Amino acid sequence: MSEIEDKNEEKIIEAFKEKDWNEIRVNDSWVIFKIMGEFVNGFEKMSKIGPCVSIFGSARTRPDSRYYELAVEIALKLTKQGFGIISGGGPGIMEAANKGAHQGGGKSVGLNIDLPFEQQANPYIDKDKNLEFDYFFVRKVMFVKYSQGFIVLPGGFGTLDEFFEALTLIQTLKIGKFPIVLVGSEYWAGLIDWIQKTVLEKEHNISATDMNLFKVVDTADDAVKIIVDFYTKYTLKPNF
Repeated sequence: MSEIEDKNEEKIIEAFKEKDWNEIRVNDSWVIFKIMGEFVNGFEKMSKIGPCVSIFGSARTRPDSRYYELAVEIALKLTKQGFGIISGGGPGIMEAANKGAHQGGGKSVGLNIDLPFEQQANPYIDKDKNLEFDYFFVRKVMFVKYSQGFIVLPGGFGTLDEFFEALTLIQTLKIGKFPIVLVGSEYWAGLIDWIQKTVLEKEHNISATDMNLFKVVDTADDAVKIIVDFYTKYTLKPNF
């Protein structure tokens, strides 16, 4: 059995263990304060940073990948337009985003998540802007609340989670609309085709206008242009 499978089995066994009421109450109270602490720390630090764009993508992307190089270029060009860069703080595309911000002399923010295996802070995050989180949902609030746009490069489940979270919040009017840009038409083609043909046209689970909530591009210049053009009409501000 692999180490991951061992961890999963431990979690399942722990979930089904009988606990008395006092044990539940004490544990839940501690979790509540821990969550509050992450929110307070995140709000305090992020509120001082200013306009930023979040860049998402796989932690597994290698430095010799064209998507890694593209993320560096996008981040660098965004910093030249006055935006800071927020990433998930880890390796791969996240590292590339912080590297581009660092090269451009812009603010470089990392929202790191404590994971048992692959996540470690990359070296391009500003020392005073490296935040650590235990809870994914707290971290996601920071991405949305303090970003003026999302740039989404090829990634896995975590990247898709951030993408669909933003779409849901905008679609349901829980936050104001901001630009969401998918980079890499070849990579995203299958997903977009499924959303268009199955989710929209066959099952009618979204509206036709929802397809306008994101754009797809292949170059750094096009990605940056969408962000910059959007804010020629709107005042930069937090999304909550």
